[in-house]
This record gives sequence, C-alpha cells and structure tokens, in this order.
Amino acid sequence: MRDVTRRAGAGLAAVLAWAGLLAGLAGCTNGVEVQLPGKARSPYDAIRISPEDGAKGIGVQGPLLVSVPDGRLERVRVKKVEDVQEEKVPGRISEDGLSWRPDDQTLALAAKYTVDVVAVDGHGRRQARHTTFTTYVPEERFIGYFKPENRSTVGTGMIVSFTFNRAIENRAGVENAIKVTSKPPVEVVGHWFGKERLDFRPATYWKPGTEVTVDMRLRDVEAAPGSYGIQQKTVRFTVGRRQVSTVDVKAKTMVVRRDGAVLSTIPITAGAPKTTTYNGKMVVSEMFDVTRMNGASVGFRDKNGKSEYDVSDVPHAMRLTDSGTYLHGNYWAKPEWFGSVNITHGCIGLLDVKGGGPRTPAAWFFDRTLIGDVVEVVNSHDETVAPGNGLGGWNMTWDLWKAGSEAR
Repeated sequence: MRDVTRRAGAGLAAVLAWAGLLAGLAGCTNGVEVQLPGKARSPYDAIRISPEDGAKGIGVQGPLLVSVPDGRLERVRVKKVEDVQEEKVPGRISEDGLSWRPDDQTLALAAKYTVDVVAVDGHGRRQARHTTFTTYVPEERFIGYFKPENRSTVGTGMIVSFTFNRAIENRAGVENAIKVTSKPPVEVVGHWFGKERLDFRPATYWKPGTEVTVDMRLRDVEAAPGSYGIQQKTVRFTVGRRQVSTVDVKAKTMVVRRDGAVLSTIPITAGAPKTTTYNGKMVVSEMFDVTRMNGASVGFRDKNGKSEYDVSDVPHAMRLTDSGTYLHGNYWAKPEWFGSVNITHGCIGLLDVKGGGPRTPAAWFFDRTLIGDVVEVVNSHDETVAPGNGLGGWNMTWDLWKAGSEAR
C-alpha cells in the first residue's frame, strides 16, 4: 500500500458529517494494490461473453452467448444502443444458471450492442462485466454511433457525440448533414477530433428544460471514396436540472451544486502523488450499479506485467473519461482516508460498502446524477483533461471549439 500518513483537516470535518452513516465501512481505489477483504478475488474470465469486448464486424449470426463455468448468472441485459429507440435483446438464462442465450440469434447489421452481466461464482463471490461490440457494416457504407440516447433526460453538460466506424474524408459534407437545434434556440457548433469523431455543443452549458433535436440526414452522403451513409433519423432529448460538482483534490472534498445551491459537501479520495487525477471539466458519460475495474486495461501493470488492481464489483461507477477515469464507490479503503488522503490511480472515490449500500455517500451521489452532469476537478498536480478524452469539450474556449468545425 502507498504511504497514507498525509492528512488534510478540512477533509476530516467533512468525514465527520457522514459519520453516522459510515460506521464500520471499509473502502476502492484505483491507486493502490487492492486486496479485497474476505474471500480471494474471482478469476478475470469468470464471466465469459461472446463476442469479446470491443469486437467489430461481427456477423449477423453472432454467436451471442454469456456463460459462467460455475455458480450462476444473476442478471443479463443486452441492448442495441445508439439508435432512435434503444432496443432490448430478449433472451433467457438456462435452468442451471450457467448460460444465457438470446431468443433470436440474428443480430442487426451496422449496430452497436452492450452486454451487462452480474453473476455469482461457485464460491459465492459476486462480480460484474460490461462489454460492447459492433456488427458488420457493408464496405460501401458508414455509420455514426452517437450519444445521448433518444428521449433521454440529461445533465446540462451533455455533448452530442458521434463516433464513425470509418475515417471521414469529406468532413464538411458529413457535418452539414447533421443538424443540432434546440428550444430555446442557441448556436450549436460541431468540432472534429480526428477523422472518426464529431462532437456538438453550445457556447455554454445547456439551460435546464432545453429540448434538443438531432437530425441525421446521412443517407447517401459520401464520406470517403465509395463509402456512403445509411442513417436517416431524428433523435430528441431533454436537458434536466443543472448539477455541477467541484472536486477539490487538495481539500479532498466534492461540493455538489444543484441549480446554483449547495446540496452537499462530500469527502473524497483522489489520485495518489504518482497517479494523479486530471484537472478540468469532465462529463458523466456512463453509469453502472456495479462494474469491474482492471488496471491492466488502462496501462497499470506491475514490474511482472500483472495488473496493479482488479476489482470485480466496483459499486456506483460513473465514467468521466474514455481513458478510464471514474467517480465511483469505494469499499476497500479505510473510512478515515476519505477527506484525508489521496490514494487512487486517478479515479475519484466515494465511501461505499461491498455490493453498494443504499445510504452511503456514493449511493447518495449516484442517485442524484444524470448522464451529462458535470464534474470539475481543481487543485490537482496534473494537466487539464484533453477535450477529446470523454466528453471533455468544455475545456476548450468557444473560439477554439468553432475552429474545429468543417461546416460551410
């Protein structure tokens, strides 16, 4: 474990405010070698999902299968996402609890799927996995996978983001074929991050109650020689209340503000001195009741090449960057460390219990968070998060943002 003797008095006061709820809890870190209390960890491949995470070009016949070698599957949720209407894939768990198969094995062309699984292995250890894969897109076609979801309610920091399955050469033509409008009206401008990603945002955070419409008229638009779009659809979402949370790494607290008023000040633990947390504005892009975090997937390996940490059941996890920064529940650090010492691998930890308690600081914040809410980190000994790392575009000035547009 890292040296945990550093203390911050301001943080300790915040810890005491939660003391009645936290007695006896043990706390998650992305910054130290993690040894979970009690039973040893489950092996990495205890939950087996086919296709593999991140797989591309999967055929329409899959196969799509979820299984465990022993124990039982508790929950399997498979969805076709980033479409006009999110579509759940019906299926069933076998009588012995060891496998899940869809009712119809046929998958859609040019689609993105997510798989979320919670299982208990043969030793009674709970674990979770989240994976994504995309199906085959005909060579002469391109598609844009987008967020947020249709008919969703999002936070005021939401950025409309498209990721294309192929490099876009005709960026002006593609950007001109996507119109983002709002009520009340504001100027919304696109910005390209390379040739495969296009984001849209206004000059400042959306006003609560704003209704946003995304019109995609990409059908037959030529993105590159011989590659044409297939999407012709309209997506709508609504902006909810304004919530911005400020994480002060030096003070080791997070101040949660709703519509300008302070809801709470919560003790946190952030990145350790050698694995600091990014500064800057980050936006919640995904939320999981429970997920798995493995250090090797984001480059944290020891001298023997093994992952520095592997936690199969991180509760109340909210993604902030594509590179792996989360704000999440932590049940394996000591309660007194929150608000007192920074010990993580760059994530922001809130005190929680194993399995995710309903009345912990992490649960309180998770229950009050929307996709699109802003979390701003200050006073960290690190650089500002890159604008293209997650939905980090708010870290660019409006002039720089507009300079990245190809629209004519």
